[in-house]
Amino acid sequence: MSLTPKLLSCAVLLAISAAASAARTDDPAVGRAHSLLAAKASAVRASGGDSFSATDVVIDANGSEHVRFNRSYNGLPVIFGDVVVHSSQGRFASASMTLRSSVRPSLQARINADDAIVAAGADFGSGFEGVPSANKVVYARGDKPLLAFEVRMMGTKADQTPTDMRYYIDASNGRILDKWDTVHTGKPSSGGGGSTTPAVGIGQTFGYGDVTLNTAGSGSSFNLTDTTRGGGAVYEANNAAYSTAARRAVLFTDSDNNWGNNTLSDRATVAADAHYGVSMTWDYYQSAHGRNGIFNDGKGVRSYVHVGNGWVNAAWYANAMYYGDGGGSYLPLTSLDIAGHEMSHGVNQASAGLVYSGDAGGLNEANSDIFGTMVEFYANSASDPADYLIGEEIYASNPNGTKALRYMFRPGDADANASYNCYPVGGLGGVDPHYSSGPANHFFYLLAEGAVNPAGFSYTASQLVCNGDTGVSGIGRTAAQRIWYRALTVYMTSGTTYPQARTATINAANDLYGAGSAQATAVARAWTAINVN
Repeated sequence: MSLTPKLLSCAVLLAISAAASAARTDDPAVGRAHSLLAAKASAVRASGGDSFSATDVVIDANGSEHVRFNRSYNGLPVIFGDVVVHSSQGRFASASMTLRSSVRPSLQARINADDAIVAAGADFGSGFEGVPSANKVVYARGDKPLLAFEVRMMGTKADQTPTDMRYYIDASNGRILDKWDTVHTGKPSSGGGGSTTPAVGIGQTFGYGDVTLNTAGSGSSFNLTDTTRGGGAVYEANNAAYSTAARRAVLFTDSDNNWGNNTLSDRATVAADAHYGVSMTWDYYQSAHGRNGIFNDGKGVRSYVHVGNGWVNAAWYANAMYYGDGGGSYLPLTSLDIAGHEMSHGVNQASAGLVYSGDAGGLNEANSDIFGTMVEFYANSASDPADYLIGEEIYASNPNGTKALRYMFRPGDADANASYNCYPVGGLGGVDPHYSSGPANHFFYLLAEGAVNPAGFSYTASQLVCNGDTGVSGIGRTAAQRIWYRALTVYMTSGTTYPQARTATINAANDLYGAGSAQATAVARAWTAINVN
């Protein structure tokens, strides 16, 4: 969603990681996994009325297969019923899921859809847009799956941030079981829409100086469509709200293929920043993880700049990027880590599908912070030296460079302790995902760097851990990001908890570097250092 709630063997193992990639869902591996689902019904907590549809396939170079499925029961979607089937040479190895039971509820509701909409509306408040919808689902996050209504309500928050809420209403008594915002989700799109003739221009960006941009042209006219990265394109929203930007925006065009003037007096300047951020994010995922675009389908995404009036935020919504211009003490929200953050919501959407509530919500936001930070390190821009601060470039005044939306090394110190530094007993239910992301951000920093004071700060090692283990040492960003990516795309599912994320990342480290390896040991130690055991 938006960046803030208020403002926004060794040779074999190497072969496994190097060749692991998502395949088409019509791959023969899907048929094999379907057979395993039938043969191992108890292992995947299946019921007689369950059916499965494949959404993703990852095949390792050693032949191991990981097929991700959504689940339905007698035609109703099972929320948190998704499962990843892991196999080797046609033999079942294990399954990753959050579903705890094969029991299924009666499908007879005691309330109707209108009752469910009223219950959701009482929480949502006034100002929703369009007509709310309500559909029956099986809600299966807890110990016992329940019949529920999924209610969708859309609107705009007071700060112009879009909201597209999902409510899960108990069909027996009208109680709200769960809710989350899905602004960062949507259906795959084809990306741009401008000319397909390749061209190369110059972007005179606001944040990164003059950069080379891949564009498109026809005769004497050029447009901000990147033909080398799936046709992703940048559009002028003309200050339209997010809800109408996609319909009213126009593709940026130009006669000389020179975009912006390094200042905000030219509206193409932030368009160049956005185009650059998309290209760096695309290149990072391809270089570090072999991923071909956000959805791993070779298609680019659209970016809309100048969204809203003084909107201090950015969002991933309906498979597109929306950037606000900021205002007051905030600059346009087109910095590299924000671009990488928001588009990484799309990578999560296309893989684990971590929902936006509870522990999973925090892991969702942390995933975006982690990869947004890795995009910043990948770009290696002299204008924005890479660090573990989120959004430090959006402040109009930041003389020491230490003001930020979040710190990954001590998350709570950036926002007056709204973010959690350590994982609390009992989990993070009811906590805004931007704040519950803190422990996972903290984990990743310790895994990559260790209990080491970041430049510009003066923390002791004991202040950087939660359990007194000042000897935590890092394994480096390359290994850390590979482990997190594999855990996300192979082992995490929609309702993954922090303890399950610990298991997922240990499994990923075992796959990549070997069971009992220094990297796998470091993963376990870093989680323990933030109280996830």
